[in-house]
Amino acid sequence: MENVKNKKNLKKAISTETFVFIGISLAILIYLANKMGIGIMFSVMMKTAHDLVLNTTLYIMAVAVLAGGAAGLMSEFGVIALINKIISPIMRPLFGLPGAASLGAVTTYLSDNPAILSLIRDKEFIKYFTKAESVALINLANTFGMGLIVTSYCLGLGDEYIPAIIIGNIAAILGGIFSIRAILHIAKKEYKEYEKNVKPADSDAFEYRKVREGSVGQRVLDSLLEGGKNGVELGLSIIPGVVIVCTIVMILTFGPSDVVNGVPVYEGVAGEGIGLLPKLGEKISFILDPMFGFKSTEALALPITSLGAVGAAMGMAKGLLEKGLMNAHDIAVFSAMGICWAGFLSVQVGQMDAIGARKLIGKSMLVHFIGGLIAGILANYMYIIFC
Repeated sequence: MENVKNKKNLKKAISTETFVFIGISLAILIYLANKMGIGIMFSVMMKTAHDLVLNTTLYIMAVAVLAGGAAGLMSEFGVIALINKIISPIMRPLFGLPGAASLGAVTTYLSDNPAILSLIRDKEFIKYFTKAESVALINLANTFGMGLIVTSYCLGLGDEYIPAIIIGNIAAILGGIFSIRAILHIAKKEYKEYEKNVKPADSDAFEYRKVREGSVGQRVLDSLLEGGKNGVELGLSIIPGVVIVCTIVMILTFGPSDVVNGVPVYEGVAGEGIGLLPKLGEKISFILDPMFGFKSTEALALPITSLGAVGAAMGMAKGLLEKGLMNAHDIAVFSAMGICWAGFLSVQVGQMDAIGARKLIGKSMLVHFIGGLIAGILANYMYIIFC
């Protein structure tokens, strides 16, 4: 009996939280079933999860494999070491991270958030970072992830949106600075990384780098394959978080396939939902309007959707512009929040789990959520002032 009491992670087999959990779960399922129909509800869940596995997680794995191969190649031939020496005076004051973090920023800006995982797994890259700084890399990736894709999409909407897009990119970085520095401060406390008890890095580790044996061609091939292998492993590890969290977010964000005479029509296909999050946004529009200044309450759905899937939000933007429900100002705010958030709710859990930082998942998501809000507010007032 004493041994049981001494074990912190042991609870009674059946306790109060058992019934609380059952009650909450039933309430959620009943609410969803009431909106969609029980058969449709399960069909949407399964098909959405299946679609995420095929079209999202495998895509993420492909990104991770390519990024891993590129990272391995650049590590082998000293590119990361060079970046660290050149950019460190800029990266440290802005983000509090080593100069090598710029490679993570560029890689994720050109692709997607999870590309950072292959870099983190690379020993020649991660040697420049402490444990706390490696956690902050996840928020760095979320800050820059999907940047090029969002920017390119918004540029395709018209030349008149170029100033708005520039403002959006700048605001996204500024919001990211808060997010990265905040989680860095939290992680340093968690891992007790204080100057007095953290051992300084071996100077040789920064003056020299390990290389593979063999000819130049053999080194190229080995570094590409090893980096790609790391990408496969990390792509697999992130699947549970992406599928589970993103399925929930999509069901709460998206609406039915059609509305006939005011009645929602569900077909039980992937991507359907109850549209709860946009409705909640309308309820608190009196708070959000001064912060972001959207032209219409419908436009509030864009940043809300960006929390879970910025690609889906981009798909909505064109329709809102055609209906006159958005303007250039809204593009600035959306691009800022869209780039900064980049659907982090759907990948953050998996990313943090993949680097062994489960304890900091909640705090990491909270500070990045706040960072996205800051990005939107800054974009709002920057556009008003400069445009």
